[in-house]
Amino acid sequence: MEAVIVLVLLFVLAFLRVPIAISLVVSSIVGLYLVDFSLNTVIQKMFTGVNSTTLMAIPGFVFAGLVMAKGGISKYLIECIKSWVGHTKGGLSVVTVLTCMVFAAISGSSPATAAAIGAIMIPMMVKAGYDKTYSMGLVAAAGTLGILIPPSIPLILYGSVSEQSTGKLFSAGILPGILLGFALMVYAVIVAHRKGYGGLEKVPVNERWKPTLKAVWGLIMPVVILGGIYSGVVTPTEASFLASLYAIIISIFVYRELDWVKLKQILNESINTTSMIFLIIAAALILGMFLTTEQIPQGFASWVSDSGFNKWTFLIIISILFFILGMFLEPTAIILITLPILLPIISALDINVIHFAIIMVVNMELGMITPPVGLNLFVVSAIAEEKVEKVIRGVIPFFAIFAIVLVIIILFPEISLLLAK
Repeated sequence: MEAVIVLVLLFVLAFLRVPIAISLVVSSIVGLYLVDFSLNTVIQKMFTGVNSTTLMAIPGFVFAGLVMAKGGISKYLIECIKSWVGHTKGGLSVVTVLTCMVFAAISGSSPATAAAIGAIMIPMMVKAGYDKTYSMGLVAAAGTLGILIPPSIPLILYGSVSEQSTGKLFSAGILPGILLGFALMVYAVIVAHRKGYGGLEKVPVNERWKPTLKAVWGLIMPVVILGGIYSGVVTPTEASFLASLYAIIISIFVYRELDWVKLKQILNESINTTSMIFLIIAAALILGMFLTTEQIPQGFASWVSDSGFNKWTFLIIISILFFILGMFLEPTAIILITLPILLPIISALDINVIHFAIIMVVNMELGMITPPVGLNLFVVSAIAEEKVEKVIRGVIPFFAIFAIVLVIIILFPEISLLLAK
């Protein structure tokens, strides 16, 4: 009964547009009070929960992504890729997806990826004759790659909760991220041929090297970050701040597009974003205290075992659950609320924990473009100055792409695990 009360209160507060962190804290404290749990440890638990070296990677990657977006790095990446493939049929669509993939390999955030690339590519695509609704949908969908291609903030959180290696989780996201990016590009080319979306004027080969050399500082940034992590030279947390330092140096001294005013704006945005994430983490830990006290994870695991579900049935059911949750909650909240409950079941059904992480993240990517709370929808709506309803119409065709890729990833765990061994 206490669990039902907590769950109902949580969703009522969420539907009333109370910030999810506050909703989690209030509902969890009510639950702990009902079971006579000492509330003296709540604040201590919230503080110790976020006092983690691993979680310090989050502000680092958030800051690095914002510096890239406002310091010229993302702009020159787009110019480079555009010079090589912008002239092909649907070339600007391909440029959008490819640039999102490169940006994702640095920022770790879907909204940041959609904002940085969409601000440049949506006007460019519309000017070239692309339908604006389609352009917004493509940017919103491709922007979700920010949480799948490493480094990924949700994968950092997943590793913290499940006590899995962040490096292995990052490795597991590479091939699925490439697969999803390739699927989006194939679809974009098909749409371009069907609707007659052309490319830009072809840039002579000997003139393509100038924008390429200009963008080389951004192109090698993922190599510096991921190479440092996988070689063992730096931890993911150290890599996040290395990325931030690298981005600042390039933006100030090479591109000369970052000044003190922009840096202050970036710091403010980074603080706001990081504070929101960490408050959700701290609040979800209180919910975890309640769940542990009531032994709900163990009870749910026993129910699944007694119901005779095999792992395939479970994965289908849990994917539907993630899709529904993604309509209302952010990825951070979904991981922190559900993962402690699901870990015993994953173990009982012999599902690889790292493979499950990728399944979970792909589902959350779909949630990023699913109304009513899909963050990428609102980000693209704001930068394109269009109603959210129009962005939603643009992303609907991409749901099938995500569903197909998700099924492939579920059926073939090797795609996730090949590089994570």
